[in-house]
Formats: sequence, C-alpha cells, structure tokens
Amino acid sequence: MVRWAQLFNSDGHDRRHRLQDEVRNLLPTRHDHLPPPPVPPKEVTKIALRLKHQIEQVVPCELEEFKVTKAHSPILTDAVVRTAKEAGGTEYKACVVYCLLVVKKWFKKQALYELWDADLHDVRAVAAEVMAKRIIEAEEDMDYLLEEVLLKRYSLFINGEATVPANAIERAVDLHSLTVIGSSGYQKCISYLWRGWLVQDDEDPSRFVDYENKTNTNYWSHLDPDRMRVPQYQNTVQIAFSVIYLGLYTGAINTINPSGDLDVVEGLLYLFTLGFVCDEIAKFWKVGRYYIGFWNVFNTTLYALLTTSFILRMIALGHNADEHGRAHMNELSYYFLAFTAPMFWMRLLLYLDTFRFFGAMLVVLKVMMRESLIFFALLIVVMVGFLQAFVGLDLTNAELEDVSFVIQAMLNAIMQSPEFDGFEKFAPPFGLILYYIFTFVVMVILLNILIALYNSAYEDITEDAIDEYMALFSQKTMQFVRAPDENVFIAPFNLIELFCLILPFEWWLPADKYGRLNDIVMGVIYSPLLVITAWLETRQAHRVSYNRRRGEDDDDTIQEWEQVLGECDFEADGWDKKVQQTKPNVEFDTAVLEIRKLQTDVNELKELLLEMKENKGNWGSDTLKESKLAESRESVDK
Repeated sequence: MVRWAQLFNSDGHDRRHRLQDEVRNLLPTRHDHLPPPPVPPKEVTKIALRLKHQIEQVVPCELEEFKVTKAHSPILTDAVVRTAKEAGGTEYKACVVYCLLVVKKWFKKQALYELWDADLHDVRAVAAEVMAKRIIEAEEDMDYLLEEVLLKRYSLFINGEATVPANAIERAVDLHSLTVIGSSGYQKCISYLWRGWLVQDDEDPSRFVDYENKTNTNYWSHLDPDRMRVPQYQNTVQIAFSVIYLGLYTGAINTINPSGDLDVVEGLLYLFTLGFVCDEIAKFWKVGRYYIGFWNVFNTTLYALLTTSFILRMIALGHNADEHGRAHMNELSYYFLAFTAPMFWMRLLLYLDTFRFFGAMLVVLKVMMRESLIFFALLIVVMVGFLQAFVGLDLTNAELEDVSFVIQAMLNAIMQSPEFDGFEKFAPPFGLILYYIFTFVVMVILLNILIALYNSAYEDITEDAIDEYMALFSQKTMQFVRAPDENVFIAPFNLIELFCLILPFEWWLPADKYGRLNDIVMGVIYSPLLVITAWLETRQAHRVSYNRRRGEDDDDTIQEWEQVLGECDFEADGWDKKVQQTKPNVEFDTAVLEIRKLQTDVNELKELLLEMKENKGNWGSDTLKESKLAESRESVDK
C-alpha cells in the first residue's frame, strides 16, 4: 500500500514553484511525486488551445451573457458543442471537460490583463463553462463520465514542465465554477465520493475506483478501518467531537475552581485543544500558506485564547495556595476562558455547513466578510487622518493629555454612539468641528457604503443560493478526498497517532507492519462508529443490488410517482400521440418557426416557377401546378 505521506517532499521551494500555475486556488495541494498523467501534458495543452480558439471564433464580440447561458442558446448550438467534443479526437476525448475549465481560467486571467476587453473575455469564460456542463450532462455512460472525464487527472505543459495533475472535479471547485458544479453528472460524482462509493486506488492514489464492496451484503466485509477515509464518516466524527468539545467547555466554565486546581473536565478541554492545534499545524505544514482562510484564522484565535488561559492557570499553580498572585492569575485565566464562549458556539457552524440552511448562510457570511475589507480599508485611512489631526490639536500645549479620550470618542462614533461632550473644551472651536466632520464621514458615508456592500453580497448569493450550497458541499467533500494522510486520525485522536505511533514506531518499523499497526489502532478507537457504518453500508449494498437488478443507477430511489408508473403504457393508449401533437416547440421562438415555414413555401414556389419556365407549352393545362402555385402565392401574401 502506497502511503500518502510518501507523496510529499520537504523541499518547500520546489512545491511553491509547481503551484504557480494555479490562480485563486481554494483547495491547493502539494503533490510532487504523483504518477505521470495518462495523457501527455503537451497534448492536453494543445486541446485546450484548440478549444480556446473555437470559443474566440464562436464569441467574436461582446455579447450579453444570457444569450450564452440560456437554454437552446443561439450561440452555443448543438453543432458547437459537438465540435468541442471532437477537440481531443477519439484518443483524448475524455480530457475535453478538464480543458474547458482550463480555458475558463485563461479567459479570466486575460480579463485581468486586458481590462479594455474584460467583458468580452468574461463572456468567453462563461461560454467555456456552459459547454463543459452540456458535455457532462449529455454523456450517457456514467462509468466513463465519473472515472475518465471527471476524476482522471491531467496536467498542462507550462514553462517547460508539467503542472501538478488535477481532475475536472478539483478544477471546478478551485475555480468556483457554479455552472459545472450544478450539473447532474458532477453532483452524482460528488455524491459517490461523499458516500465512499468512489475511493482512491491504494496502488495509485491519483486514480479513483469503485468501492469493491458496494454490492457486498456481508456485514463483516464492511467492518474495515480504511472506511474512515469516507468523507461522510469523517464529517460525522468531526461534528461529534465538536459537540463534545462544546460540552467540555460548558462544564469547565460553569464549574469554577477557586483553588485554581485542574479538574478532569478542564483537563480534557485542554487536551482536545492540543489535538486541534496539532491538526492545524500539520495541515499548514503540508499545504502551506494557501491553507490560511477565514475559519483557520478564527480557530487559531480561539486556540490562542485557550492556550493563554491554560498558561495562566499553570502560572497560578506555581504560586502557593495562600498567595494573592495565585488567586489573581486564576481569575485572569477564567476571564480568558469565558471570553471564548461566543467563538465556541460559532465554531459549530464550520461543521454544520453540510446542512443546506447553514451552508447557504455561511456562504453569505463569507462573502460579507470579504466585502467588509473594502469598508475597513477606507475606515483605517479616515481614522488615521482624523487621529493625526486630533493629536496635533492636543500637542499645541506641548503635552499629550486627551489621546485616550479622543480614541474612545472616535470608536464610539464608529459604533453609532458619538459623544460630543468634552469637545467644547478641546481646542475650541476646531476640536468640535473636526469631530462633527468625522462623525458625518463615518456614520453617513462609510457605514452606508458598508450596508450597500452587504446588501449587494446578500442579493448575489441568494440568487444562486442552491448553486452556492452545492459548491460549498463539493469543496468540503474535496477537502476530505484530497487529505494527504492515508491513516485518518481525526483530532484529538491525532495525539494518539503522534505520541503512540509516529514517534515510537514510524522511524524504524517496516512500512507494511507500520500500516498494519495503524489499522489495528484505528479499528480499536473507531470501533463504535465502524459497527454502525458497517450496518448502514450493508443496507446500502442491498439497495444497490436491487437497483442494479432493475437496471437503474446505484443511488436510485423509487419515488411515490414512480410506484405505479410501470403499469402505464402511454403509447398503447394513445396518450403519448396526443401529447406530441399538442406540445409547443420551446427550442425556437414562434416568429422563427413562422419564418422557417415561409422559407419552405418560398422554396417550393421557386421550384414551381423553374419547372414552368422549362415547360412553357404545357403549364397552362396542368391544373395541379396551378393549384400549387395559388397556394404558394397565398402563403407568401400571408
């Protein structure tokens, strides 16, 4: 079994160089020694260039985006999509979807470089994404779609070397391609990855294969510690540990020890914190600076406050029980501990994003936080300018006397509670006038800008709430799938791996025996969960076997409207014929259909006129031709 840890090199400079081709990656990884991609990187790059050339010809000028994205688009016709599928020929056709996502990234970069044509390049990027979605949804061979089109890794040839291999699933998540992520085939692939029906090959981690026991109804075959790599189970364990972590904190903060001694609940709380801190450090070490995000900073702040509380508690224990310093440090430690309460409850949201309601709200909050950066940038500049003015007024008597008062008044104005008392005596009348101006700028201008930014972000997200949720869910799934560890020890179980396995055994024990030891330890610590998951997978195996016997997809579920559908024969009773005769043609506008009908009539009239010209002597006696000519004239008149 090839261990994921062997795929990572300690040379950070080389890994950073290999990641230069990625733009705004959400889930970057550092694979330095992955097996070579199945398609030569130069061929993949050529296919991407062909598709880029095609899109440039299909969208030669700036167009309205809805003309590209709407159903039955007159721009991206079926012929255009068929031509795109032929860009890779018969040998490399599986990488077309991946190449279209690469082309989208290229057009986005080109829009940043060529601002005068930014709108044109943005539309072309949308066109590439829509074409990728249509190719995914048109593919009927589901096994080929999942294993070859979406999950097989490809590389580009840039700067004389191959880039890090990636697949279409990862590329779509990295580029936040909502259109592709919202396609049915993509979501089916994410669902299979989430359930563990598609797993990484033990011999080649860059490949994904079907879970061999998907249809095995034997209970004991599913009692496997390796199944803890399934994203669904990892997420469940993380939620459980987060609830336990919150419970430990609630018990610790509600049972204060005046003597300053650590009880069992507080000891477990700090032990959990140590496990989470080690997990964050390990991920940052393996991924690098790209791992830093909003939730990482949030968790780091929480762990820093808890660590401060623990250190103060240890300092307090270093004093004698009757000393004043022990009581003071113990009290200060509890202050830090109590200060983290809101962060503990907010931390639960990080693990509840798999639920649709919380997921959509988290996306809104994330965008709002990003939009807030504009407000805070303006606010800092304004505050520094006015603060310098107030300090200059205070220095007129060669002493700084009212700096604390000025800073507090400015902060109150930002929180919409300005205090004008006291400025009458502060460098009159300049101090009061300056504070009035500052209050107006902050409360009327900047805060309204912030409200407008929040409103814009909320509208943008809620319009695509479903797609945004699916993108968030896909990102979470890929975070588990792209995890660099073969042996999954979820914090705080990572302390067992660190102190009981890695330090005493990994450096000298053979790889096969060390892997076996990890499986035994994982089987013991995850045994309560494995008993439940094995039962659930056995039930799933029965359902998958039943669906395959019916010729349906593995995840098919019989809905209430499908229960009697097998007894209906719409063709035999004539219902389908009636429906076909009365259904409208939604592919084209009514005006287009009438023009096409008129064009057919004109062509018939043209043929009759040519035939009459050739037979001048006999045309008058032919009544049938006269009737056709009359009918054609009536159609033209209409």
